[in-house]
Amino acid sequence: MTKPELPPIRNIVEKYGLKASKKFGQHFLFDLNLTEKIVRLSDVKAGDLVFEIGPGPGGLTRPLLAAKANVHVIETDQRFLPALAELGEFYADKLSIHLGDALNFDLNLLAKGKPFHVVSNLPYNVGTALLIQWLTTPELSWQSLTLMFQLEVAQRITAKVNSKHYGRLSILCAAIAETELIMNVPASVFTPPPKVESAVVNLRPLPLQQRFDDLDTLAKITGLAFGQKRKMLRTSLKSLNADLGINISIWLQSLEIDPTTRPENLHPDQFMQMAKAYKLATSIT
Repeated sequence: MTKPELPPIRNIVEKYGLKASKKFGQHFLFDLNLTEKIVRLSDVKAGDLVFEIGPGPGGLTRPLLAAKANVHVIETDQRFLPALAELGEFYADKLSIHLGDALNFDLNLLAKGKPFHVVSNLPYNVGTALLIQWLTTPELSWQSLTLMFQLEVAQRITAKVNSKHYGRLSILCAAIAETELIMNVPASVFTPPPKVESAVVNLRPLPLQQRFDDLDTLAKITGLAFGQKRKMLRTSLKSLNADLGINISIWLQSLEIDPTTRPENLHPDQFMQMAKAYKLATSIT
């Protein structure tokens, strides 16, 4: 007997009376050509373990399942559960559904020690928080993150030194992973269309020996520096004088960093050097 085809996503949405919620930052993707392209760019293979956050009615979930991945979806809006359950019946034993806030889920725990990928059209309101959570997890088990953000955030994630989008998020990501903006996504492809353009980024973890292992300190240093982005480092970091017991200009010079440099002109490696030196200096009793 021929297996029946899945109805179009729009039909599923109509069947269950689903509407995008502003509360959850939802925007539906009905274009399967687009979602199939995202899955191709993610390089997910048959048998891979994949997590998707905020699947909604399943526009991106379908091509992930069609690629024969083992897919775990985390959805905080229970209205979508019947539509996802219907999708799960079509792809028997390939889809696991978890209800709840993705910020409260430990993906390493759900993966049971196996390496995994994350492929998601992230809700705008929690996207950056989720990314930071995955970057700072003690046991980094993800092999890739293929994530859609609003364009401005995607540009900040992938920005290089001396570019206008370069900042704290660029450096935190560079400390852990190689980043690439792989696809722009116009607002017109969403239902309802958001007020901003979007983009898909891909992050792949650096080899273990190349990762910076103190993101908390790095976040503190970069937060101060970029909190006053147009100021020279000797001004934006002057609150560290008390912690270091030394004038910040002298301290920066000891690291061969010009105190008159502005943060957007400093390479990620130099911020990591500062974070390491600050941690060492403040841990000495």
